[in-house]
Amino acid sequence: MGIFLPGGGFSLIYRGGDKLAAMQIRKLSVKDLDLKDKRVLVRVDFNVSLDEEGKIRDDTRIRAVLPTIKYILEEGASLILLSHLGRPGGKVVEKLRLNPVAHRLEELIGRPVLKMDECVGNRVRQTTRGTKPGDIVLLENTRFHKEESQNNPEFARKLADLADLFVNDAFGAAHRAHASTVGVTRFLPAAAGLLMQRELEMLGELLTNPRIPFVAILGGAKISDKIGILHNFLKRCQDILVGGGMTYTFLKAEGAQVGRSLVEEEKIEEAREILKEASGEGCRIRLPLDHLVAREARDGVGVRLVDRGEIPPDYLGLDIGPRTIELFSGIIREARTIFWNGPLGMFELISFSQGTRAIAELLAESGATVVIGGGETVSAVKKLGIEGKMTHVSTGGGASLSFLQGIELPAVASLMDKK
Repeated sequence: MGIFLPGGGFSLIYRGGDKLAAMQIRKLSVKDLDLKDKRVLVRVDFNVSLDEEGKIRDDTRIRAVLPTIKYILEEGASLILLSHLGRPGGKVVEKLRLNPVAHRLEELIGRPVLKMDECVGNRVRQTTRGTKPGDIVLLENTRFHKEESQNNPEFARKLADLADLFVNDAFGAAHRAHASTVGVTRFLPAAAGLLMQRELEMLGELLTNPRIPFVAILGGAKISDKIGILHNFLKRCQDILVGGGMTYTFLKAEGAQVGRSLVEEEKIEEAREILKEASGEGCRIRLPLDHLVAREARDGVGVRLVDRGEIPPDYLGLDIGPRTIELFSGIIREARTIFWNGPLGMFELISFSQGTRAIAELLAESGATVVIGGGETVSAVKKLGIEGKMTHVSTGGGASLSFLQGIELPAVASLMDKK
């Protein structure tokens, strides 16, 4: 259960395996800190998508940290923001500079943002030492330095030397033990930001105290991406609805004809084990009853509707069919907690977007607690314009999946415990 403590701290108690675990995550909150006249180093996740001209396609990750930024400023502190962008591999890549982010943040926050061309060095140190309450400084892409991903102690110390306090609000990078997420916590008092708290509370609730019936909807291309969640959810969910490319590994494990559909041959035996384990746990894994199939994965080709196990040898399964939508819809209407990660078909193609669209629209009108688990699922609900109707849309991606598998997030573990 996610429990907020007096003063803004919070606690999460996990259930691990088939019994309650003794592990407790109890971390300091930004609201526990005395921020007045302090320089606060804040790790944010500004890893936004850019177009060919370097313009931001989606500013959701910038908007997500605005509550933390505004809170720190209102408490009389100056802000020094840290983020990565893309995968420059420890080298300076001009198109991955954070200049577009600084410009967009200025527009959203309504005050100047001083963008630095480096994240460490004498000029950065002098500038940050001279900040006054209300100032905002955005440092350059931390991944321009190979020491970042190496969690190099000296690089982390240089970052920490810029401030008095550290706040981590980058849940999307919480599964990375990098210098700017973990290393700096060795040198500064470290607390969670408001977005980090929200993510841990909402995802933690799924693991510890979901309202039942609890239904998981899992899609996407590969079963290998979801194996950990599948195992962890079998003891928690009443139903797991399966769609997307991962469907066909399960169906082949059952001996069904899947044509040329995507199959992870090396995961077939594990898929059988998951189906067997689900039966023993009383969790129903619901595989599609019918499919939209075509000879090629593109719009404008001939599309056929076929039943489970009847995909022709030269066809690919690319979306769930109407009988499956009806089955899934009935289960969703009865659910009180729903977690969704992964589209149910190749939704970026109009011909194969029907299943994802139908389920997304149903979730938007659901009275259940609905948590969207990052990645392509977020893109789908945004494309449909219904993101705001979900209870929580995670910014985490890989961090969300790691958390829900029961894997410790190093950037969370390294934060200070609440006394």
